[in-house]
Amino acid sequence: MIAVVGLGNPGAEYAGTRHNVGYAAVELLAGRHRIELGRTRHRARFGTGRIAGQAVLLAEPLTFMNLSGEAVRPLLAYHGIDPAGELVVIHDEADLEPGTVRIKQGGGIAGHNGLESLLAHLGSNDFLRVRIGIGRPAGRPERMADWVLSRPAPVEAPLVEESIAAAADAVEAILRDGPARAMGAVNRRP
Repeated sequence: MIAVVGLGNPGAEYAGTRHNVGYAAVELLAGRHRIELGRTRHRARFGTGRIAGQAVLLAEPLTFMNLSGEAVRPLLAYHGIDPAGELVVIHDEADLEPGTVRIKQGGGIAGHNGLESLLAHLGSNDFLRVRIGIGRPAGRPERMADWVLSRPAPVEAPLVEESIAAAADAVEAILRDGPARAMGAVNRRP
């Protein structure tokens, strides 16, 4: 079974924010493949089903972003999922412009608190990532926390929506074609 975990913050006040694009991609996948995210365990909301013939666990940690690892580690352990080879994490990425989606295996965390929590609790960052570009705020970097917790401007919102759909497509490609072929296809797109 492959776990596909979308990072975000729980609660209606965070719905639609840049930080919650991981949640949005998981919810889109759940809708496309009729997987009900109706179960709760280990402080995560999840459902199981099949995508591209592959057994999957779709999940959203119900901890806040900064504590994602506290939910993901026990959820993976409960389902016998190896984070190194059976985990795909979908998250926002400030180092990519809005409208950009990239797949990455392991690597640095670039100050992302959700990834930092996963690294701390899983003991490794060698999992597959689907990174959704949200860009950076114009001006000073100390505005980053406000930026990720805000909703995209009307001119930017269509790009973010397209990116969420492209991230769901990328997960489907990973499950259908394997990570290497999916990376080759997704990462060469402008």
